[in-house]
This record gives sequence, C-alpha cells and structure tokens, in this order.
Amino acid sequence: MTTTQELAEGLDDLPYNVFAKACPSRGTLEHVTGRWGGLALGALYEGSLRFNELRRRVDGVSEKMLSQTLHALERDGLVHREAQPTNPPRVDYELTPLGRDVAERLLALIHFVEGSMDEVLAARERYDSARA
Repeated sequence: MTTTQELAEGLDDLPYNVFAKACPSRGTLEHVTGRWGGLALGALYEGSLRFNELRRRVDGVSEKMLSQTLHALERDGLVHREAQPTNPPRVDYELTPLGRDVAERLLALIHFVEGSMDEVLAARERYDSARA
C-alpha cells in the first residue's frame, strides 16, 4: 500500500503541483471535480450527447451552469463540441481521449461513493444523533 508521504514525494517530480496556489492544474481539478463537471464527464462517458440530452441526464443543472461547465471542460481539452450547420443548429458534445481517461477515474470514484452510501448514511445518523 502506498503511503501519503510516498504519494507526496512522487508529486515533487512533476512539473505541476495542484497544491500550489498559482498552479494551472488547480483550475482543471476544480472543473473536473466540481459539482457539474464531474457529472457532465460521467454522463458523456456513455457517448456523444446533444446539449439538452446532457441537461436531462445531469438532473438539476441549469442551462447556464451546464453551458459554463462545458465551455470550461472544452477549454481544458476534456470535451469536444461539434456544431452541425443545420437548421435548427445541432450541437453534440463528446469526450476527447484525455476526457475519457479522466472520466474513467472519476467514475471509479463515483461507483465507490455510491457503493459506500450505507456506511455514509449510518455515519451521518451517528453524527446527527450525537449533536441532537
């Protein structure tokens, strides 16, 4: 098993350090792990989706937030936007190869969290009971 110290020492060899305030990797991490970014990446892992299909899949996201999220993910090279010159315009979104790699790792975390929810809910109940 890798220790936290071994992981931290491995980071010293990298040209970027997400723990440094000015490092550009921090912004990308925020886009990927933010509330809507992670859900958009996970939804797009299943395949190309049009904007409204993606909005329905990511229940609760507003049109404005989804648009901002997709722009950020596209800028980071994780999502590809394909606009078709039709009337009405058709816009499809899909993951880039880098986006697929990120989404795979993110989905592993999502599945772990979903599989651990019984423990999480029990912990919440214990916490809330102790403070009531």
